[in-house]
Amino acid sequence: MHLVTFLYVATVTRLAELRREAERGDSPVPTAVIIAGLVTAGIAVTILVKAKAEDWINGIPSK
Repeated sequence: MHLVTFLYVATVTRLAELRREAERGDSPVPTAVIIAGLVTAGIAVTILVKAKAEDWINGIPSK
């Protein structure tokens, strides 16, 4: 019987917590914008490094 009482109290308490209007944090849109910006910057850096490396490799004289 104690287990049933415990489960009932736990369920009622959890439902009360879920009904409360709690702070849910920022919307996912700003996070998505930041991630998109970081991906864009990463791609730009990768392209720049690739171009510099190809120029350096092409500048090496062959025998």
